Amino acid sequence: MKRGREEAGKWGSPAGYLLRIASLLTLLIFWPPYLRASPLPRFPASPPDTSLTVYLMTMGPGKYVWERFGHNAIWIHDPVHRTDQTYNYGLFDFHQENFLLRFVQGRMWYWMRGYPAQSYVDSYRRANRSVWVQELEIPPGGRRELQQFLEWNERPENRFYHYDYYRDNCSTRVRDALDRTLGGVIRAATAAAPSGKTYRFHTQRLTTNDPPIYTGLLLALGQPVDRPISQWEEMFLPLAMREHVRNIRVTGPDGRSVPLVRSERTLFQSTEPEPSATPPSWTLWYLLAGLAIGGAALALAQRARRCGAARAGFLAVTWTWFVLTGVGGLVLAGLWALTDHAAAYRNENVLQFDLLVLPLIWLVTRLAFGSTRFARATLVLATAVAAISLLGLLLKLLTPFFQVNQSVIALALPAHAGIAAAVWTLAHKPKLIPSTAASTTSVGAA
Repeated sequence: MKRGREEAGKWGSPAGYLLRIASLLTLLIFWPPYLRASPLPRFPASPPDTSLTVYLMTMGPGKYVWERFGHNAIWIHDPVHRTDQTYNYGLFDFHQENFLLRFVQGRMWYWMRGYPAQSYVDSYRRANRSVWVQELEIPPGGRRELQQFLEWNERPENRFYHYDYYRDNCSTRVRDALDRTLGGVIRAATAAAPSGKTYRFHTQRLTTNDPPIYTGLLLALGQPVDRPISQWEEMFLPLAMREHVRNIRVTGPDGRSVPLVRSERTLFQSTEPEPSATPPSWTLWYLLAGLAIGGAALALAQRARRCGAARAGFLAVTWTWFVLTGVGGLVLAGLWALTDHAAAYRNENVLQFDLLVLPLIWLVTRLAFGSTRFARATLVLATAVAAISLLGLLLKLLTPFFQVNQSVIALALPAHAGIAAAVWTLAHKPKLIPSTAASTTSVGAA
């Protein structure tokens, strides 16, 4: 198997491109409920091995979206056995059975494996991704125990785990292995320390360079990613872990408190710009897009009866919007109800990307061509969709509705309102919605 297919950050194949598109609807991000491996073994005490050196290796973001979150690994330098092994928890295979189905369901299998450190660093150097190493202050007995654990974890029967984009990924596995070796020191120092961030905060700032992915994740992720996270949880990001371990102290050989990080080195510095420190503020652009959609639909509806080109334009705008929001709403509902992607649960965007627009594809088409049979029903349904979108905005006044989706509302509400106004315009053309008297007369005449 090619190593380029194994690491989570390297998706250059056609299957990887398909996965990138699928991530617009399901990703990232990004959380099945915990499906942990069997209890980890405790190895018998080993004679202290002062020759081993343990490094936390951190790889910086790349230019592609699947590389934006960075990566990390544990490097064990063993001069006695003349090995330099780097243990990486970010491996998967597109060809494993039911890969795409498991991805959609939120039940992906990942695994770990060791690689020679030099070739591993070289692969990131060729990809123009920074590589930093931090030598860690771990007692000699702990170093040997960590090496034994990683060798045990690499065995075929132990290497697989259910991947979770935020709470059980390649970085949290590295964090947990080191914390286990240190007797819980990392968790004790960071679990109660607020990071001041959320999962969505980091997801948005790291996907700024890819607006379609940014928008897809903005839609797909629900309330769970908007709660504040601790420094412990923030270490789902390799670069956040690199920062937080600098502030952790452990007991040194002489019994005194010393920093966990003994020394740091940069093995390679990328020429790519650093990711943004904060998410972008694009709400205005989403609002302008929503106004453009709604305004175009209304303007074209004014001439749709008299001009075939205007009618075609109106149908092109409304069909496109209905398909995007209707199918999007179907996906959001499916993620919430049918998958293990817990980050997509309680998603307020179902009020903006509404399944009710799907019947409007047929109803609005009939109306645009002058049919009167379902005109009133079309108007009621289009108005209901706009009202539900407005409800999503008004619910922001209540504490339980805290999802950060203002940009989605800014896009959807004016578009829905404009289309509802366009339907009203078409439905109230002369003789389109007959009056009660006219309807009675027609029935009597029949």
